[in-house]
Amino acid sequence: MTTLDGLPTAERRSLGARLLSANTFWIALVLLALIVVFSAIAPESFLTFFNFQQLFIETAVLLVIAVGMTFVIITGGIDLSVGSVLIFAGMISAKTMEWMSPGQDASNAGWGVITAGLVVAIAGGSLWGLINGLLVARANIPPLIVTLGTLGAALGVASLLNDGTNVRTVPLELRDSLGFGTLEGNIPNLVVVAVVITVIFGLVLHTTRFGRYTFAIGSNPEAARRAGIGVTRHLTNVYLLTGFLAGIAGFMSLAYFQSTTISGHTTDNLNAIAGVVMGGTSLFGGIGTILGTVIGVFIPAVLQKGFNIIGVQPYWQMIAVGAVLVAAVWFDQQRRRSQNKR
Repeated sequence: MTTLDGLPTAERRSLGARLLSANTFWIALVLLALIVVFSAIAPESFLTFFNFQQLFIETAVLLVIAVGMTFVIITGGIDLSVGSVLIFAGMISAKTMEWMSPGQDASNAGWGVITAGLVVAIAGGSLWGLINGLLVARANIPPLIVTLGTLGAALGVASLLNDGTNVRTVPLELRDSLGFGTLEGNIPNLVVVAVVITVIFGLVLHTTRFGRYTFAIGSNPEAARRAGIGVTRHLTNVYLLTGFLAGIAGFMSLAYFQSTTISGHTTDNLNAIAGVVMGGTSLFGGIGTILGTVIGVFIPAVLQKGFNIIGVQPYWQMIAVGAVLVAAVWFDQQRRRSQNKR
């Protein structure tokens, strides 16, 4: 028996069943429901171009580090250091631009100095990612312990670089272009960078050998090794990638806040992990999508915006995000149990 479009009924049902069993589908419905509810309660405040523009800007930096976190969690690992690495990257970038500027005031620095700051931020983030990768993949230390250690180390080094205070002499050119600049007068450049990074690494995860190896290692590292995959090298590269993206995020944060943020990103690691898991990536490894991560990252952001607009205490946001996170992990466990019974 076939349907009007020529597909067998059984195949149509299997497609529908797969859709309904996907974490991404349900979490997308949650996000849509939140937008509909807040739009109905406060349409003149929530459902505005300015509000959504600010929402995208405020989420851009977190989205970049969440993309890297997606790769790590798919391998069955975790990276608690991304927030501190972000802070370190911003600090070493700002200090570099200061050192290269007359009178150590980078406010009027040009693109040569700014480019050097970007390179240093990326290099600094990548260095911490490489350290994490080598300790996890080659020294066989659990990623939770490794990244917990580098979390404190990266934040400590960042604080030492400027005696525990923030650097505030950020180039005005950087602020006006990346921090507050727009494309066609409407789309923030910060959001454009985040979207480009998300699309690129979404393609890397879902269409390249690197992505396939990432899923294979997360599903069964021993089977991946026997299939000829260099598990040690690949895990090292995954953590290196996460540090690389944290370095870019640190530079983006520097451009937007016009200052380093020693105490401003200390919970970004947990927010990134929550967004990735809420988006359907399994903490047990082997399952995940970049699209799901995008949706998962926006749920807390929409909750915060909505609660602020309608005057609800921000503590309720923590409760709501916690409930969604636990529900996402429970759903993942139920799905795994059902698959194991087949």
